[in-house]
Amino acid sequence: MELRDIEIFLTLAEELHFGRTAERLHVSQARVSQAVAKQERRIGTALFERTSRRVRLTPVGRRLCEDLKQVRDLLEQALARAEGAGLGSGKTLKVGAFGHAGHELRPLVEAFRTRYPGNDVRFGEITGDAFTSLRSGDFDVNVLWLPVNEPDFIVGPTVLTGRRVLAVSAEHPLVEKGFAGLEDLADNQVVDPGLDAPEYWFSAMIPTRTPLGRRVPRGPAARTFHELLALVASGQCVHPLGEIAARYHNPPGIVFLPMPDAPVMHWALVWRSTADSPAIRALARTAADLGAIQL
Repeated sequence: MELRDIEIFLTLAEELHFGRTAERLHVSQARVSQAVAKQERRIGTALFERTSRRVRLTPVGRRLCEDLKQVRDLLEQALARAEGAGLGSGKTLKVGAFGHAGHELRPLVEAFRTRYPGNDVRFGEITGDAFTSLRSGDFDVNVLWLPVNEPDFIVGPTVLTGRRVLAVSAEHPLVEKGFAGLEDLADNQVVDPGLDAPEYWFSAMIPTRTPLGRRVPRGPAARTFHELLALVASGQCVHPLGEIAARYHNPPGIVFLPMPDAPVMHWALVWRSTADSPAIRALARTAADLGAIQL
């Protein structure tokens, strides 16, 4: 049984849905079906019961799942030991993050330190262009919201997920409503980030159009987060942010409104392909094993 087929089988055993399994593994649904059918032919019995409404493991499938999980765990432990031996000790990775994201990533740092004794992570705040700070070598790895589609960057595992909020002046009419929708952005100016980064990346956080196609006007530019807050507090602009901003900031004159119709944000580890190293891959593997932290 090939390693990829083991991965497909175990993922399908967790998801119990061919479509979600294919999406999670970035393969076609046909590839998932082929992998399962191949093993069922080899074993001589069904591993999954499929109906139009649900998928579930057969007794043989459940036993195989338990056995293969042990195989996977042994493989991961062997790889971790090999990585640890190759990595050595004394490596400190500089990781750039926005605001207090580094504080939320303490479980990842602790897991990395435990798995690779003598190695460490030092967080620094991204205060300018996140892409430039990575390309210039100011940081080894950045924690950036997705998508990131740059040919010279490697996008690693997702480490944080969370909803969005809209920062508005305490006097804004939306405060009485208690929440904000994406359509509300068209009736207000948002802060212009004023940074040299791809438009598609800004648009993931600050859309240029609402779901109904209305243009979202941009107002004055802000070079720093505190300049952004000053513009919001003065009533000149509103601004979408990750909900982590509301958790760590309570500035006077500003209210953070939930945005229930905004998609969940995902932040991932991103690094330069030319700077790929055993230490970075070790951090990425630790993050993948730990799973994304939900804010």
